[in-house]
Amino acid sequence: MLRITQNLGQSEQQAEDRLILPFDLRQKGRFRATSEQGLELGLFLDRGQVLAEGDKLQTEYGRVFEVIAQDEPAVTAYASSWPEFARACYHLGNRHVTLQLGDCWLRFPPDHVLEHLAEHLGLRLERGQAPFHPESGAYHGHGSSHDHDHDHHHDH
Repeated sequence: MLRITQNLGQSEQQAEDRLILPFDLRQKGRFRATSEQGLELGLFLDRGQVLAEGDKLQTEYGRVFEVIAQDEPAVTAYASSWPEFARACYHLGNRHVTLQLGDCWLRFPPDHVLEHLAEHLGLRLERGQAPFHPESGAYHGHGSSHDHDHDHHHDH
């Protein structure tokens, strides 16, 4: 089994093979997988990073693999206007669900409660298979929920 130990990000480095992964694996740092060419891989990456489509991963011996987002069950909800889209994002976001946002559309894993809410908000739903690239969240990549960079002062 080859050990992948480094995420090169969106590097221009040429990949020798591809690793096709669903979202639930792309958000883990430690797991086993099989490459497109059938190689057994163990991923040992820093926790807290979500692998993105096109990221290059390198083994401890320098072999490079490209991450591909696997098609998986998904619901894509289309809004007919920007106010309708904003309202849907607000209400679904208040439920702290993982969402992928597009141009007047959003995508989430199948969930009958969310689907009912989206339809109630006037969105048109398409159920099917698609790669899932959700937003990382407001505090993704920050050391703490109060570790931000701006110039105003906090009075405590």
